[in-house]
Amino acid sequence: MEGPVYATQMKASGLDSRFPEVDERAHLNSIIFEDLVKGRFTSDARAAFVAAIERLRAQGCDAVVLGCTEIPLLISPESSPLPTLDSTRLLARAASRRAFGDGARGDAARPT
Repeated sequence: MEGPVYATQMKASGLDSRFPEVDERAHLNSIIFEDLVKGRFTSDARAAFVAAIERLRAQGCDAVVLGCTEIPLLISPESSPLPTLDSTRLLARAASRRAFGDGARGDAARPT
C-alpha cells in the first residue's frame, strides 16, 4: 500500500487515492501474511478489511483497490462497502491486451 505504483498511476489518470492509516495498514498486512497466504480466511480477518473499507468510504472514496492477490479471496464485491477493483484481474487483462492487442479479452484471448 505504501509503494508508488497505484498512487502514481491513479494520479496520472486524474484520480485521487487514499490509504488506511499506518496502524490499520500494519494490521491488514499482518492478516495478509499471517493468515491469508496460509489459506486461513476468518470472519475476524474479513471484518477488519470491511471496517477499513468502510472508513475509506466515510472519507469519500468511491471504490477500493484490492491490491494484493489474496484479498479478493477474502473480500468479494458483495461483502465490500465499496465497489472493488481486483488488481490481479485488472493486471491480467492489461497484460492480455498488451500481448494480443487492444481488442483482446483477458478471459477469452488466445493466440491463433
